[in-house]
Amino acid sequence: MIFSDLVFETYSAVTVNKARSGLTILGIVIGIASVIAMVAIGQGAQSSIQSSIQSIGSNLIMVMPGAQRGAGVQVSAGRGSAESLKLDDADAITQSVDGIQGVAPEVSRRYQVTAPGKNTNTTVLGTTPDYLTVRNIEVDTGSFFTDQQVRTQDKVAVIGPTTRDDLFGTDGNAVGATIRINKINFRVIGVTKSKGGSGFNNSDDSIYIPVTTAIHFLSGNDYLSEIDIAGVDAGSLPDVQSAVTQLLLTRHNISNAANADFSILNQADIIATATSVTGTFTVLLAAIASISLLVGGIGIMNMMLTIVTERTREIGLRKAIGATAGDIGIQFLAESVLLTFLGGGIGILLGWFIAFIVSKFIGTPADVSPLSVGLAFGVSSGIGIVFGYYPAQRAAKLNPIEALRFE
Repeated sequence: MIFSDLVFETYSAVTVNKARSGLTILGIVIGIASVIAMVAIGQGAQSSIQSSIQSIGSNLIMVMPGAQRGAGVQVSAGRGSAESLKLDDADAITQSVDGIQGVAPEVSRRYQVTAPGKNTNTTVLGTTPDYLTVRNIEVDTGSFFTDQQVRTQDKVAVIGPTTRDDLFGTDGNAVGATIRINKINFRVIGVTKSKGGSGFNNSDDSIYIPVTTAIHFLSGNDYLSEIDIAGVDAGSLPDVQSAVTQLLLTRHNISNAANADFSILNQADIIATATSVTGTFTVLLAAIASISLLVGGIGIMNMMLTIVTERTREIGLRKAIGATAGDIGIQFLAESVLLTFLGGGIGILLGWFIAFIVSKFIGTPADVSPLSVGLAFGVSSGIGIVFGYYPAQRAAKLNPIEALRFE
């Protein structure tokens, strides 16, 4: 069969009953669009989570107190409930562990904070200047406190932009102003740049003060909430984590690591876990959406079988004047593939549009990747071949004499 004849016959067969062809294509459109949109939402969520985790610091290792245990404690209070880390531990890590570029001890708690005529409840975090490096914090106006101010327990504070807006308004000048934390006056010396975020760990809604000041005037004891460590690069994190673990076990006189009174989280491990979870979520979404593709494929097969029955006499006539079984098979397979190609193309555009709408107006991140588009188009092509093959073979195997007799 001449290629131009095949194209003409295929186009004519598909357009002769536009309503039926349109409904058949619709099944593929919905399936492809669903897969692309779901995968885009899953990948967007994965990228957003990775970005959020990476934004909390560079090559970060977090050391936290372990769960509270001991005589009379029947139920674990959870990780971080014990009082086991001290400022001396952070100093020892700085002096003894190689491959780190910063160590920032933390003492954090939420307090009611007031300014003239305003008040807010926010996280007050006592730390050191290394916190800027460890947590990727930048100062927008003013300055961060110095090591000298940490040593002298100065009552100075650096506030996040959200806290500034709550206490001084969006147009207020916070630097140089006085705020009261737990009924103690602090002088604001700087405002950090916005990083975004929400919840209790929002760096924009925080106040930073010297760790020694927090210990002496606010917490009432010398225990730390956390020790953050920044490695020089991602490759150094396993060695740094191992060295920190061994150092703290030795300092706390613990011989069995299973009884450690602290826990360590590696940023790379957190990202890997989050990526695995979101990857599984994306696959699940794609699998659910793929069900509609299967339904669409069955719809194509059903339509092609109906067409073969309707055109039985035509097939017999074509064979009687010299058409081969291969010609008949190719013709019907071409019709099936054309339907799925049309459905696949429209489905890709619709899926991209849905992902855009979700990202733009709903706020859920959606990332349409070339891989998902190529995969969807390949699947649509495969559906046309697989579900069109049986009807095409059935048409090709019809006996021309019996086909001409068909009513």
